Amino acid sequence: MKKFSGKGVYGAIAIGKVTVFKRQEASVRRTHVDDTAAELLRVENAKALATEQLSAIYEKALKEVGETHAQIFEIHMMMLEDDDYNESIRNIIETQSVNSEYAVAVTSDNFAEMFASMDDAYMQARSADVKDISNRLIACLSGGEESKGSSDDKMIVCADDLAPSETVSLDKDRVLAFVTAFGSSNSHTAILASNMNIPAVISVGEEFISEIKDGDRLIVDGHTGEVIVDPDDETVSEYTEKQQADTKKKALLQELKGKENITKDGRSVKIYANIGGVDGIGAVLANDAGGIGLFRSEFLYLESEDYPTEEQQFAAYRKVLESMAGKKVIIRTLDIGADKQIDYFKLDKEDNPALGFRAVRICLTRPEIFRTQLRALYRASAFGELGIMFPMITSVNEVEQCLTICEQVKRELEDEDIPFSDNVEIGIMIETPAAAVISDKLAPLVDFFSVGTNDLTQYTLACDRQNAKLEKFVDTHHEAVLRLIEMSAKNAHENGAWIGICGELAADTALTETFLRLGIDELSVSAPYVLALREKVRSLDLSAEKK
Repeated sequence: MKKFSGKGVYGAIAIGKVTVFKRQEASVRRTHVDDTAAELLRVENAKALATEQLSAIYEKALKEVGETHAQIFEIHMMMLEDDDYNESIRNIIETQSVNSEYAVAVTSDNFAEMFASMDDAYMQARSADVKDISNRLIACLSGGEESKGSSDDKMIVCADDLAPSETVSLDKDRVLAFVTAFGSSNSHTAILASNMNIPAVISVGEEFISEIKDGDRLIVDGHTGEVIVDPDDETVSEYTEKQQADTKKKALLQELKGKENITKDGRSVKIYANIGGVDGIGAVLANDAGGIGLFRSEFLYLESEDYPTEEQQFAAYRKVLESMAGKKVIIRTLDIGADKQIDYFKLDKEDNPALGFRAVRICLTRPEIFRTQLRALYRASAFGELGIMFPMITSVNEVEQCLTICEQVKRELEDEDIPFSDNVEIGIMIETPAAAVISDKLAPLVDFFSVGTNDLTQYTLACDRQNAKLEKFVDTHHEAVLRLIEMSAKNAHENGAWIGICGELAADTALTETFLRLGIDELSVSAPYVLALREKVRSLDLSAEKK
């Protein structure tokens, strides 16, 4: 029996047999060709086949993980048509008179190395995407089959790492869990595994792959990140009990639907859900969330080839508000930049994008984009209970500028006789230390604060959240972060505002009591965590002395 530790990305336990992921990697050799035109035709035919495969994967992902997460495969299809990528392949074939497979492999290496060497975390992630589409193209050229596991039974898939397309291509009904030697919790693969509700542990170390083989018995604990190879009977029995307890707990959580989020001493707490697009509404309703605490509006921009129009945005926002039937919906205004880049925005390359031109800074610098979004939001407000939230705030002046534009938009709609609600709440995100420190100045200007713990932790601890090497240095329970949250809560309440948390820490039940004692009024989490959080809230007695 041997134990490995990694990062759990979906909290559940799996016990089963290993299937080592077999990647059909063709051995690419350089060969001379006389007919370069024929080689170029081979590339076009292979691209058509690869696009067909990616389209099928996209449709599969759409059903299993939703539109927001499926869009990575649309990006892969676009990358196959990238002019620079294709020009490189064409140039190598024509100038060197070599086979297509070799030209694609060299192009892949060059482009992947170029992206990996960039300072920008988003561009670094494109390195893996280039390798993924290039391997697919080479497989199509050589007639190879897609990668697969070696078993037709229920399996725990183990690999050095998994590309997004490989993750989605596996039959979800036959996968008990994923374990990878490498990878980070911010990778597309980790996010996809989590959204597929499959137990997964990543980054267990290179030694892991050499220690396992097909058919080995394995225990995967997605809660703790522990992986046990060849466990003894006693350990299997112990984890089987934990697994059964997990299943029983999930069933019991269903009984909490319709119940109040209220502590034993009578403190009421709002529990909302975060979504990344219109396709997330079903999960919000199925898990009985009290509302939507974070609707990431940038999905409309990320999925468009040009700036979404006022009508396109209005239709999306209206659908969400109508579907929530009077429950609160808080929509965050455009938050791109840093790790979320959009080509048609034509943003300059930055050495420190997380500290650069992003979110409200873009909106205030390009007011025509901001006004279009705000018009759509206020128009949609007539169809439900809307809150508008501005991200990446660092000063009073920024909030005042946002409020001025809101008032201008409302007057425009009045002049045009277009209905909107007079009861739209305005809030800001507390995700910079600056916003927390001057929260006493910001609170009188708004109706609510929402703490973005991911960025607040990043900026407070000076740890790039996209850098996998820094994960061990990121203490999400750091006292400095908690003090900033406490300061913000105190200043919100003293100025008549309420405060919530919409970052990942909101789902950390080890901190729920701490947050409520700090004065947090609302917690917004991914929809699957709503009922577990409700259970935690209902178990607390805040009148008792904290242990």
